[in-house]
Amino acid sequence: MPEEGMQWLDRKDIMSFEEIERVAKLLVEQAGVKSIRLTGGEPTVRARLPVLVQKLARLDVDMSLTTNGATLALVAADLRNAGLRRLNVSLDTLDEKRFLELTRRNELGRVLEGIDSAVNAGFKPVKVNAVLMRGINDDEVLEFLKMGRDKGVIVRFIEFMPLDAQGEWSPKRVVGYQEILDVAAKHFAFTPMDRGHSPAERFTYDDGKGEFGVIASVTKPFCGDCDRIRLTADGQLRNCLFALDHVDLLDPMRNGASDADLLKLVAGEVHRKWAGHAIGQVHFIRPSKSMSQLGG
Repeated sequence: MPEEGMQWLDRKDIMSFEEIERVAKLLVEQAGVKSIRLTGGEPTVRARLPVLVQKLARLDVDMSLTTNGATLALVAADLRNAGLRRLNVSLDTLDEKRFLELTRRNELGRVLEGIDSAVNAGFKPVKVNAVLMRGINDDEVLEFLKMGRDKGVIVRFIEFMPLDAQGEWSPKRVVGYQEILDVAAKHFAFTPMDRGHSPAERFTYDDGKGEFGVIASVTKPFCGDCDRIRLTADGQLRNCLFALDHVDLLDPMRNGASDADLLKLVAGEVHRKWAGHAIGQVHFIRPSKSMSQLGG
């Protein structure tokens, strides 16, 4: 998170549950969407979130949620009862001092408690996403792997992408796919799994104690296999995390757009989906919004 300067959206500028449900239902029933992930910012700060989960759980769709976990212990059971089955927790360090520096909050204990609450509530799988940054937390690979095995959760290491709020990303800060595997191989035996359309390269431990993954979005980009689009809280449909533009769905909906009108807007944005994000290339342009604004 940035130290200061966050611009908060007015309540009237974000989508209502009914508007989210309308778009979701349209995409699932008429556009072939098979999975929905609720993310953020931080989705658990949205009042009455289980109500939205319950609405979306009625659709024939695989639904999951990504959270920072700070208040997860308070809502895990309610989310599970509302119909949510899979859950990801974003956690970049297991060190209290580093956690405070990265998040501006002294809540590592609450996040770890939230992970335990999710496991106890019956979420399966529970995944923990850790963004590795050289010079900050690149020495914690083994600790994360041990934590995942101990808690029965899937740890996924994510290569550092140029979406940080401070704009300090550089290729030298990226801890790459092979480096992560080299560290893991010194301590555990593991076997590659089929990735499919998942962003993560997956590996199962040979002793049967679960799996871990690496999302190598910088050193091994998977743009050619990506089938994701994202709808922001203020109704912007974006075809890529690194998209420089978007199509607005919220104003058309509030101005009487039909389902056919909305589907046409969605189809146009999907058609414009890039062949690749071009990170590390001379023509790469950093998006104007950071990950904390776009959602994980």
